[in-house]
Amino acid sequence: MRAWLCVLLVGATVAVGYGWIPDGTLPLPGATADARTDGAGTDGAEAGDAGTDGAGAGEAETDGARADGPAVARGERPRPEPEPPRQEPLAEQVKEADGSPAPKDARPVRDAGSAEPAARDRRPARVLYLGDSLAVETRDEVGRRVRHLDGTAYRGEPYPGTLPCDYLEDRGARSPVPERHKAAALVRSFRPTVVVLQFWGRPAGRTPCADGVEAGTPAYYARYTADTEALTGQIASAARRAGLAAPAVMWVLQGPDATAPDRVRRVNGIYQTLAPRTGDLLADAGRAVSRPGARYTWTRHLPCNQEERADGHCEDGRATLHRADDPLHFCLAPAADTPRPCPRPSPGVSRYAAAITAAVSTALAAHAAS
Repeated sequence: MRAWLCVLLVGATVAVGYGWIPDGTLPLPGATADARTDGAGTDGAEAGDAGTDGAGAGEAETDGARADGPAVARGERPRPEPEPPRQEPLAEQVKEADGSPAPKDARPVRDAGSAEPAARDRRPARVLYLGDSLAVETRDEVGRRVRHLDGTAYRGEPYPGTLPCDYLEDRGARSPVPERHKAAALVRSFRPTVVVLQFWGRPAGRTPCADGVEAGTPAYYARYTADTEALTGQIASAARRAGLAAPAVMWVLQGPDATAPDRVRRVNGIYQTLAPRTGDLLADAGRAVSRPGARYTWTRHLPCNQEERADGHCEDGRATLHRADDPLHFCLAPAADTPRPCPRPSPGVSRYAAAITAAVSTALAAHAAS
């Protein structure tokens, strides 16, 4: 029994001597005097000791394994990771709002594709439609189609029985076109991008502004030529005086005349001669209501196109362009006492309006690209 007590006393003495049994009164190997004060150091003192000159990294190893990150001695609180440098908001990085260069170390780097385009005028294009009774009956259909051109704004102010001279501001004669609807006045108020002019060139003696010039005479064509050129000039002048870009002027080429084929050929020739001299444009709507290969031969019917077949306006493979009692107009609705926009679908109206709209679309595309 005494032998076993001796063995136990010797083992305990050796364990205490080597630090195997913690004892607040006996120092552990390598421990400092400060660590022995009151039997346990403060957390702050231990943290300070662990971080001095990198000391404590080796002490954090246990059984040959190293913990990830900074060493933490037993009883210590983990040290917080250092915060990354504060990133200033974009508005704080670039201080110069007036466009002057910012310091290189403060200017953010942008992707080449992220640059914003320069500001530009986003106002929709505007189309103004003026003219005679053919313009009256096609007014709404032209407007319907034009408005589908990227939201283009549209205004139609046609009057039946008119000539180009009716839209001139400097004519004192009576006219069905009021002053507020003269071409120059509408350019100032509506500010169009394109002005479409539709005139059949009816006998001049029927409108006061033509001063009674007899239709079909050399004086008639000379007067008609002068009036078309004057109208183009007034449109450009009105835009210039209002500080606006001059609108494109577009003349509509007419379809065949059942009673005077040569007259329409001469009128179209005036438009075709004027356009290259003044920079005006042409819309050959008349070709859309003419026989293929017979531009100035009048016809009441034409082979149906795809739109007419789809809309059910095709009879026996033919589309009807005119009523039997009216070889001039395209609206198939019964005649009204006062000319009006066509109230029913009519192939001639649709073809005419589609040709005008196609020419307007080309003009607007050229305008947007300029």
